[in-house]
Amino acid sequence: MKSGYGLTTESELGILQAIDELAGVHPTGLVSTFLGAHAVPPEFEGRVDAYADLVANEMIPAVASRTGARFCDVWIEDGMFTVDQARRIFASAKAHGLDAKVHSDELTDTGGAALAAEVGAVSADHLLHSSEAGLRAMAERGVIGVLLPGTSLAANLPFADARRILSAGVPVALGTDLSPGSWNESMQVVLALATHGLGMYPEEAVTAATVNAAFAVGKGKEVGSLEPGMAGDLLVLDADSVGHLGYRLGGNLVEKVIKAGRVVVDRAPLK
Repeated sequence: MKSGYGLTTESELGILQAIDELAGVHPTGLVSTFLGAHAVPPEFEGRVDAYADLVANEMIPAVASRTGARFCDVWIEDGMFTVDQARRIFASAKAHGLDAKVHSDELTDTGGAALAAEVGAVSADHLLHSSEAGLRAMAERGVIGVLLPGTSLAANLPFADARRILSAGVPVALGTDLSPGSWNESMQVVLALATHGLGMYPEEAVTAATVNAAFAVGKGKEVGSLEPGMAGDLLVLDADSVGHLGYRLGGNLVEKVIKAGRVVVDRAPLK
């Protein structure tokens, strides 16, 4: 879960502290990301450098000391933040113990993929327009590419070319990007869109939605796969095969949700 809808120090702290509270009472394991550099607030119009400095010098120290945020994200895009501004923000984040994520190359190629590799980001989101050189750099550094087909659908944008990204050697994860601009709560829809729109096979989409997604939030050694030593997290689905997760667009196939070995949702039909 990310902040980024407050754009002041106190409101960003409030969002992240709310995530902390939810993490303590909800069975889902939540990981929070500070996204104060999500947009430039109106009071900083024409003064993007000044707002970037506020994020780096005031917000990040407060976030690191008063919330459980694990990552810092920056939207690198024309009209938002430049690579140089993002680099300054990530330097402050690293100094305060926050790992980097990058909101990159969604509308144009602004060098976000290359910066993600440079700063050792755990992941880079969107990647619709990333250059071949940027993708190769991500692959060399092990940066995970998080593709968000629900955003393309909601914003009438092209779908990311998953085959190109995978061919560059980038491990791919999938997410909903559930937000005011992309109100999609269903990972099953994302899996179907990945096969219909991104060019992924169903097995690739499931890998992207599980183990690769876990690594994209720094939890890959704890959750995301079923093997000895991992948490007992799994879904029981009413589907004939893994292929149905790409084939069936819409609906809810989940019968049971098991978290840490405990059933937390059970909607199996009566026999």
